[in-house]
Amino acid sequence: MRLFPGVSLIAALVAGVTVLAPADPAGASPGGAGPSRSSPSVAETRADAHCARQDRLRVPGAELQRSACLADLTTTGLAGTPYTDMADQAGLAARETRHPSGVPGVQIDGYFPDDSRLNATHGWAHDAQFVIRLPDRWNGGLVVTGAPGTRRQYATDALISDQVLARGFAYAATDKGNTGPDFFTDGRGPGDAVAEWNRRVTELTRAAKKAVRQRYGRAPERTYMTGISNGGYLTRWQLENRPELYDGGVDWEGVLWTARGPNLLTSLPVTVARSFGRATDDDVIGAGFAPGSRFLWPYHEKAYWGLTQKIFRAEFDPSYDPACPGSTAGGTLEQILAPCASDASYDYASRPASVQRAVARVALTGRIGKPLITLHGDLDTLLPIATDSDVYARMIDGKGRGGLHRYYTVRGGTHTDGLYDTYPDRLRPILPCYRSAFDALTRWVENGTTPPADRTIARPAVGDVVNSCALDG
Repeated sequence: MRLFPGVSLIAALVAGVTVLAPADPAGASPGGAGPSRSSPSVAETRADAHCARQDRLRVPGAELQRSACLADLTTTGLAGTPYTDMADQAGLAARETRHPSGVPGVQIDGYFPDDSRLNATHGWAHDAQFVIRLPDRWNGGLVVTGAPGTRRQYATDALISDQVLARGFAYAATDKGNTGPDFFTDGRGPGDAVAEWNRRVTELTRAAKKAVRQRYGRAPERTYMTGISNGGYLTRWQLENRPELYDGGVDWEGVLWTARGPNLLTSLPVTVARSFGRATDDDVIGAGFAPGSRFLWPYHEKAYWGLTQKIFRAEFDPSYDPACPGSTAGGTLEQILAPCASDASYDYASRPASVQRAVARVALTGRIGKPLITLHGDLDTLLPIATDSDVYARMIDGKGRGGLHRYYTVRGGTHTDGLYDTYPDRLRPILPCYRSAFDALTRWVENGTTPPADRTIARPAVGDVVNSCALDG
């Protein structure tokens, strides 16, 4: 569950907004160089010039949309413009990560009808915001994702959008319908906010397919769902519940929700108890956290554990301590990050049955209907691999769907690649492994090339660990 990489990003999320120009952007060019083609299979659309049919594009169901003809749809071209938000991506990638660039096309920003107002991007103060990117050179595919943690629609531009656009895919992302540390205030009852996440991804997928047809004259031949953290959860849920919309997916450390546990509300209370001196390091390890991750605990205690526990407990179990989550609404930075003392004693198993029913609304089963590749770092200190992806892999096998699944443990990987810059001698970024996994998925789906068997990907002693990762190396 990717929330925030630290105090600096929290401040940006609380105070910062992005304003979208009401008309065509300054500097948007009707021309521009062709895209970097990282795959020889990327095919040019035959008769379409740069930004052709832009004026005809309509996103079905959108309450508001604005399109722009851009010379480069990647973060290299968009950084500093209203068409991405680099602050909302902070901490997700290692500093030396290489990013493709030079992909001209059309970008559509907008929102679907919604009654919540947590997303201030573009000055709209309106949730259910989305971005759709349609490259001039299209390979016939579409990639869909949802924001990780409580971020917004541009959060995975550098992680996912850049790479898939350079491969020739169209791309669509959603803010999930609610954002920020007060996301749990959306909805009328426990679990409503998270349930909306899944609905918004389905809504965007269907609409994006139709927008693709308008742009290129034909529907996408292949549609892939993917995401990191909460986006990984969304990938799992979509392939379980809406498999007809997709051809496969890549799940990067998705959050596991099960009604009886494990879930975030069963793993995190011990970390809060440790913060208040009520639990030991051994208790944390006993809850599934890797012993080798101890060096990451001080950071997670400051920026993740307490905040994550209280906002998701407020989402699924608001009656437990109604006063404490209020510290996130209009609170100081310290109040937002601070754990609730009451959460140190939280016991999910003893809570009323209504809490498990709320989680059951969004729970996973393992019954995937399309090919799925999962990656998870063995030093993940927010979502311990032992209580998350290890469990989910067994759930998939238990449903008889193991043939549709590949599971790769990344040695030295943790929840956010940005921490590699602080601990380059102990960690490795997962992003290059994710990129390899996405390519492996497309070969599996489109060519029938079976990916490597489930395995642990070793941390290499030499080479460009930031930008290379062989799944079978």
